[in-house]
Amino acid sequence: MGTTIISPTFLSAYLLLCLVCCLKEGYGLERRATAESHHLEHSHTIQVTSLLPSSICSPATKELNKKSSLRVVHKHGPCSQLHRQDKANIPTDAEILRQDEARVKSIHLKLARSSGSSNVDQIDATNLPAKDGSVVGSGNYVVTVGLGTPKKDLTLIFDTGSDITWTQCQPCAGSCYQQLDPVFAPSQSSTYSNISCNSTTCNSLASATGIKPRCSSACVYGIQYGDMSFSIGFFAKETLTLTSADVFKDFLFGCGQNNQGLFRGAAGLIGLGRDKLSLPSQTALKYKGVFSYCLPSSASLTGFLSFGDTGASKSVKFITLSTVSQRSAFYGIDITGISVGGQKLSIAASVFTAGGAIIDSGTVITRLPPTAYAALSSEFKKQMSQYPMAPASKLLDTCYNFTKYSSVNVPKISFFFSGGVEVPIAAEGIFFVRSISQVCLAFARNNNDTDIGIFGNTQQKTLQVVYDVAGGRLGFATGGCT
Repeated sequence: MGTTIISPTFLSAYLLLCLVCCLKEGYGLERRATAESHHLEHSHTIQVTSLLPSSICSPATKELNKKSSLRVVHKHGPCSQLHRQDKANIPTDAEILRQDEARVKSIHLKLARSSGSSNVDQIDATNLPAKDGSVVGSGNYVVTVGLGTPKKDLTLIFDTGSDITWTQCQPCAGSCYQQLDPVFAPSQSSTYSNISCNSTTCNSLASATGIKPRCSSACVYGIQYGDMSFSIGFFAKETLTLTSADVFKDFLFGCGQNNQGLFRGAAGLIGLGRDKLSLPSQTALKYKGVFSYCLPSSASLTGFLSFGDTGASKSVKFITLSTVSQRSAFYGIDITGISVGGQKLSIAASVFTAGGAIIDSGTVITRLPPTAYAALSSEFKKQMSQYPMAPASKLLDTCYNFTKYSSVNVPKISFFFSGGVEVPIAAEGIFFVRSISQVCLAFARNNNDTDIGIFGNTQQKTLQVVYDVAGGRLGFATGGCT
């Protein structure tokens, strides 16, 4: 058989062709690797079992080493005494969402009144409608403080959307709902005293409650919530104990004698709003109007509520607080944009400015202008197209069925605020989980673009949120608590 002779020209051409093919293949692999890297960089890998609630409390301790700090627990989680002693009344997911809708409606109504479109003087503290509202969207997180001398520990919901602090008081002249702690007895405290009717302090109640105070031997306050539940009682002053080193004399609060339908076991509420009767304002001499909190990633963990400059992380990014209306105690924020999976959504700035927005510790689901929500939902669905969708609920319409998966890749979501500040939402802040077969995007649309937007507590999970009220700014830092 003869020998085949390959010409140098053919060999060169062949080698060049092989080189080109290898380069093309390598470039393709590089492009795929780059795309994969980009996808992983802008997504969370979530173990599906981690979406289910745990029945075991795993308390954090590091933040309680800071002075002026209180432990924060979810009132329906295993770390809460309310949960352990009242399991029969833990609300269903449907009830939680219904409560949340009631709270949002209440906020919208309160803002309408504060803007002057409703006359608060038409309501007074002795004329509130009697209705036993067993559910109200009034906050999910509780802390324990001391009241009176000697001090009595009380479990109170903390709420940035409210100003006045109040608790139920004996003898419950009207009625008291069932609470875990013994009802506070003013007669057993040596430092309790009522506020007189004609005092400037009594008159200041109208701005904090939206309801004109009345007189019945002493100053009478009244406050009403979204489902027409209410608290009425004497406006008083007492010694408040946050920690052994943080004791405040003559703290102004509501001593509720007629309380209906509120809070499911909590003794009352701590008001952290912007009014001069709120706790931050009353303690401003010591804390300089600064407080911060971190809401835990799940109800089986704990977070913290701290007062004063407790050495906030250097990674805190600050934005300027805005004023929603001249008579509003809500903390206004300027949202400028949203990204999904690293992709900035095409939403006109006017969409966010039309109604403005607030941050609220008591609202569960973030509310967005319909135009912004539509863009968010559409892009999220696009990037989650590999997963089967699940039926929508009344409030949440972007839901998934993860029953066939052990882990899922979920696009990261970030919010952008004034000054170009980007705040990434933790993986735990993206979904509201009704079951593994119905895991829903934890955002909802308002009725109109002109309705106030609300940055809710689900999206705040694990963020350290710093309120510098005196400085007129709000800060965010990731990884505040785990």
